[in-house]
Parts: sequence; C-alpha cells; structure tokens
Amino acid sequence: MNILIVEDEPRAANQLQNLLSNSVLDFEILIIIDSVEDAVTWFQKNTTPDLVFMDIQLADGLSFEIFQKIEVTVPIIFTTAFDQYAIEAFKVNSIDYLLKPIKQNDLDAALDKFSKTKIVSNFIEPTILKELLNSMQTPQKRSGILVKEGSGFVQIRVSELLYVYSQDSITFGVTHSKRYIIDETVDQLFSSLDTTKFYRINRGQIISKFSIQKIESYFNHRVKLSLTNPRDQEFIVSRQKTSDFKDWLNR
Repeated sequence: MNILIVEDEPRAANQLQNLLSNSVLDFEILIIIDSVEDAVTWFQKNTTPDLVFMDIQLADGLSFEIFQKIEVTVPIIFTTAFDQYAIEAFKVNSIDYLLKPIKQNDLDAALDKFSKTKIVSNFIEPTILKELLNSMQTPQKRSGILVKEGSGFVQIRVSELLYVYSQDSITFGVTHSKRYIIDETVDQLFSSLDTTKFYRINRGQIISKFSIQKIESYFNHRVKLSLTNPRDQEFIVSRQKTSDFKDWLNR
C-alpha cells in the first residue's frame, strides 16, 4: 500500500511513521509534504496513492484549502490537534480523524476501518467545506496557557505572549520579562490561539501581531521580522506564507 503523509511537524510525521511500522499494514511512504502549495503540486503530477494521512494545519494554511484548488479522490485520515468543537464538525460530516498525539490503538482502528470500507471519505460538498474552513478559522477563546516554572506549573495570560518557538523538540513561550517552557507542540498551541492576533510564520514559530517592531524584505521572497525581546532568535516568514502574512497584517 502506498501512503502519502501531509504534515508540517517533523516530530509528528516521525511519530506517525513509527506507529505505522508497529501496525500490521504492509506499506510504503511515498513522500512527506508540509504545505498546501506543495500538496497541490504533488497531486497534479503523481499517481494517486492508496491512502493519505493529512494534518489540518499546514505550513501555509489549512489542508482543506487543497480541495478548493484540485479534486482529490483518495481516502484520507485527518490528524488534528484541534479541540472538541472542531472534531464535532468531522463527525457530522463523516470524515475520519485521529486526535494528536496519535495513539497506536486509534491508528489501528482507523486502518481497520479503511481496510474494510475503502471509502473515499474526503469528498466534501462546497457548502460543507466552507463550514469546516470557517470553524477552523474561528478565533478560539483561550485566555491562559499552563507553563512550567521550577518543579511545578503556573498559568500565564495568552495576551502576555510575544512569540512562541520550538527548539530541540521543546516549545518555548516568551513574554516581555521571561521565557517559559510550554508542554504543547507548536501545532497544538497554535490551533487554540486567536488567529487575528497570532500568526504561525513557519513550522516552528508563532508571533503576536503586537510584538512586531520592524518588517524587512529577505532573500528568496521571504520576510524578516524584528520582534520585542528576540532572545537570539531570527524570525523569517517562510516563502509560502509571505503573501498570506501581509494580508493578515492588514486585517
């Protein structure tokens, strides 16, 4: 069986591959793709795989946007770190999903369902697709984040965050005065933030609109940002996201 993985978090992609290796499935991973743009290009140029695992939040937008650009006729198992409200949308529209962090028994159950039905579950009517996109883009009302401090945890306000970044598989959140360890992946955290105030500029960094001090053009059609309290971090908006980032600033 040929499998395509559409996932922008390397750690999540590696975990999925390990779980698949522990299953009874005889498979080959064709490629791992991390953006809407690259996924559209790949589908246009390659033979359809037998099964796709697809994350919702990709490097340059929501994976549902792929279906607005091209017709994809292949069974898809979505992976998501979104909350229960979003997951209910999947249930109503009969779309398979796995909640991150993915567990072996959940993956095995999804594969068993796929092997028995082989249903192309990603065919979405335009009106339903619009509802799903709106539900994913609706700002969440999360106001606090649990962070590590010493041997315990404290809660900080989301409004205090200047930016978030991942380093050596650890997620850090930076405020005006301190850097905290956040016990969530960048993917999980971003899914719960108000996207009118926070933007994921690349796979490993989220920035607050209010932390931006300077915006400069950068080579290869990218954008470089100067933020408050940078702590030896460079903030480069990926090429795929540059246009969308500029639109976000004007909202």
